[in-house]
Amino acid sequence: MTEKMRILYYALWAAHPVLQTVIAIIMLRRGLNKTFKYFFIYVVAQIVSFAVVFPTCQYYHSACFYVSWITTAISVVLGFKVIHEAFLDVFRPFHTLRDLGTVLFKWAGLVMLLVAGVVSVSTNSPDTAPWVEAIMTAQRCVRIIQVGMVLFLLFFARYLGVSRRQHSFGIALGFGTFAVVELALIASWAGYHMSDLAMSVVNMTAYNCTLFIWMGYMVMKSPARDAAFTLLRPQRWEQSLSDLQHPLPGNSLIPMFEGMVDRALSRTQAAPSVSEEDAAPPARAPLPLSNLGIGNSALHSPGISGLSARAGSKT
Repeated sequence: MTEKMRILYYALWAAHPVLQTVIAIIMLRRGLNKTFKYFFIYVVAQIVSFAVVFPTCQYYHSACFYVSWITTAISVVLGFKVIHEAFLDVFRPFHTLRDLGTVLFKWAGLVMLLVAGVVSVSTNSPDTAPWVEAIMTAQRCVRIIQVGMVLFLLFFARYLGVSRRQHSFGIALGFGTFAVVELALIASWAGYHMSDLAMSVVNMTAYNCTLFIWMGYMVMKSPARDAAFTLLRPQRWEQSLSDLQHPLPGNSLIPMFEGMVDRALSRTQAAPSVSEEDAAPPARAPLPLSNLGIGNSALHSPGISGLSARAGSKT
């Protein structure tokens, strides 16, 4: 490593805790540490991680390897929790969808652990320890989930009433941007298209850009959720999931009330047609009652009134 590359390398690395400290201070002053608890813990953990890893790698080279990978494992777990937290903030008005997302995240975490365990057991590389391989696999799985979260927000933000200026969108955008760069670097490094030093420099530069994205979103005021035209579709999703989770019993009164409303609507629609028929002139004038041999006094009896009604209907 040349002197210029060494200076650039340590400058990019030292910029991490500086930017993270600024983000933590902004979150504390604006009270965002309560809304995004795990993201605040993640930022503080990264500051502590630098305070531990940097002097260890400078003075204790034998312990640097283990300390750096342990802090990486902690970052992977916190990164997964932060994405889950951003997901919950996006689906905050929809409790059923939020519960479904929580279940899906739990299963994703379980599958991620199983994949990491299988990879660590099946690997036979003499250069990489099995537990290191497991951490790397889990890290890549988390990066893929972060990219998927960003793509989900980009495509479904308008259906959920989520603005691209909201804090949860900015957190997911930062993680997703860095995840895309890191996955591309891993692919290039695996194909021997990039050296370790170049990979580290590009990776730290991308992470600094992510920190600037987070800083900008923490400073920016998050707009209110737009519920004017975007909530009809997720409300249908919410209602459908609620019906599946809590089906109505067979003797429920709600279907009866729905049937009464349908019959009332059908009667009101049929009423105008009946009035139009009454208003239309008859094809032939009805016979007078005197021609039927019925006197005025006989109209008060029930039988005669029924006869007159039938006679009128026949005409």
